[in-house]
Amino acid sequence: MEGSSRDMVVNTPLRRRADPDAAKIYLVGGGIASMAAAAFMIRDGDILGQSITLLEESDKIGGSLDGAGSARDGYVLRGGRMIERKYLCTYDLFASIPTLDGCRTVTQEIFTWNETMKTSSKSRLVRDRKRQTAPDFGLSETHILTIERLALEPEAMLDGTSIADQFDPAFFKTNFWFMWCTTFAFQPWHSAIEFKRYLVRFAHMVSGFSRLEGIMRTVYNQYDSMIRPLQQWLVERGVNFELRTQVTKLKFCDDGDAERVEAIVCRRGTQPEDIAIGPDDLVLVTLGSMTEASSLGGMDQVPELKGKYDGGAWALWEDMAEGRPAFGRPSVFAGHVDESKWVSFTTTLHSETFLTRVREITGNVPGEGGLITFPESSWLASIVIPHQPHFISQPTDVGVCWGYGLVVDRPGDFVGKPMSDCTGREIMMEILGHLGITAEAHEIIESCICIPCMMPFITSQFLRREKGDRPQITPEGTKNFAFIGQFCEQADDVVFTVEYSIRSAQTATYALLGLNREPPPVYQGRFDPRVLAKAFLALHDIPA
Repeated sequence: MEGSSRDMVVNTPLRRRADPDAAKIYLVGGGIASMAAAAFMIRDGDILGQSITLLEESDKIGGSLDGAGSARDGYVLRGGRMIERKYLCTYDLFASIPTLDGCRTVTQEIFTWNETMKTSSKSRLVRDRKRQTAPDFGLSETHILTIERLALEPEAMLDGTSIADQFDPAFFKTNFWFMWCTTFAFQPWHSAIEFKRYLVRFAHMVSGFSRLEGIMRTVYNQYDSMIRPLQQWLVERGVNFELRTQVTKLKFCDDGDAERVEAIVCRRGTQPEDIAIGPDDLVLVTLGSMTEASSLGGMDQVPELKGKYDGGAWALWEDMAEGRPAFGRPSVFAGHVDESKWVSFTTTLHSETFLTRVREITGNVPGEGGLITFPESSWLASIVIPHQPHFISQPTDVGVCWGYGLVVDRPGDFVGKPMSDCTGREIMMEILGHLGITAEAHEIIESCICIPCMMPFITSQFLRREKGDRPQITPEGTKNFAFIGQFCEQADDVVFTVEYSIRSAQTATYALLGLNREPPPVYQGRFDPRVLAKAFLALHDIPA
């Protein structure tokens, strides 16, 4: 985070521009992109909060930044998002949002917390039940030259290609790949363009990557630490949240030299409804969803693999894009579930044994180490032990662990079944096997609640793509309308991050309101010779 924006506090009045005839703002989707757009509309656009409505098909706000459950029934996190100091749009937004207790801003809380709880992994990889502290990357000179070429090569030359198209098979056995792919959830068949963007975007983190240095966390899970404070701020300003409201279609009309939205077709329960959109009203749509059609299992239940029509996000994009090339190609991202799915799991621990044993094995206290990956795992499984408590409501004698597997269709090494066919009990047996925990295994399993989650589209934004597959935030030939979220195009920044969604919201807000301002620029560490020098040494496994 740069300069004084880290400490900026914006005291926005609860009401501004109290004009009953003010334009109405409709935000389709209730995730962080829509919530951020609502906040920017109020804070920077002088829009009355009660003029803004979020339409969300589920019964909960927050989208993919979720957190639910209880100690009794088991906590659930579908995933967690890495944050770091250069997420300038994120910190700009949350510098205006007080924490739930009102003592400071969310941005201040994050930076203060990460001065106290700094990430420094002593066990980024665990092989043969033994931890590896700051493992070498193990890259050959050819691999390093390829990484350097990708960092410099124009994206147009990588259209439609995969990471596997760029590297030899040996690259995918290196420690660098095991750490990079599990930190960011890349697969060899994913887009070389996205891989390139990550290399450039996080060049400043390469030198500390084997210890996960520079990665930041919120005090609690991101629903409790980010979504709830933001929702509280929006509610106080009169923003309307319409839950269980599925948008099925946008109706467009010609308006001079451009198309504009004239109606939103939605369904509340079983009741269809048309929301009329006036010429001065605005509509922002969160495109697609990486957590659409997610399914939960249980200790003795396997999560179901669902499809793109088990929810409304992909169907809405398909309907809008039909006959409109400028609206992108949703089939590129929603049509390859076998290349975009994986399984995560959240384990609620009613015994101290598991956390104690993991601390002994890894050398890290909860919250200090970050992701622990088992490179020998057939599932390429990883776990995270966050700082406890991880939920605001979590009792002090209860622990929480989260994990996931990138390769879910191979038989496990200890249970002999693919992760996609496993119950929570079987997933915990597999993880305990890789940790070498045998004597206490029965006690741990019988005192925990492990809830697996199948997510068919979780890495869909990483799939191979070409120019035009993702639409611009404000497509050419449209007015009163914008796309936000993970599936619109933004130069230089990287998907699968909170920052990407918030940047899209900020960009869309300023464009639609005609404000003479822009979001903070994407950090460009590749132009800093100090960053490049450190990255060069790290890639060659040369101590700095």
